[in-house]
Amino acid sequence: MATVRDIIRKKGGEVYSIARNASVFEALKMMADLNTGALMVMAEGKVDGILSERDCVRRVELHGRSAKDTRVEDIMTSKVLYAQANQSIEECVAIMLDKNIRHLPVFEGDELIGFISARDALAELVDQQKFMISQLEHYITGGGR
Repeated sequence: MATVRDIIRKKGGEVYSIARNASVFEALKMMADLNTGALMVMAEGKVDGILSERDCVRRVELHGRSAKDTRVEDIMTSKVLYAQANQSIEECVAIMLDKNIRHLPVFEGDELIGFISARDALAELVDQQKFMISQLEHYITGGGR
């Protein structure tokens, strides 16, 4: 069974982050430039929160705020759910579905080692299923004899 660590090994462990006192506009620009849907909010090397595009739309635009005048700390999600590197991908997808979230930071013990999205997890599951189907087809057709 594949773990979240497998995804991090494939995609790399880069974690994009922003300071809590940055403007939401800066965060949105960073997300656009990096082609990512969320940023970790870090303070003194520790996770302080998470900010997603969804947070920006729901907590800024829908409340008539300005992205340039609103600080990340005013709209970030402070209670961050996370995955441990040894957790199965299926377990993480279940958490994402149950909690209606799209991004999970990944820790190895106390160390932040990466960040996965629902897209990353689903892509890995599809790859696993394709491999399994290929192996079954090979077995059924007697391709190894």
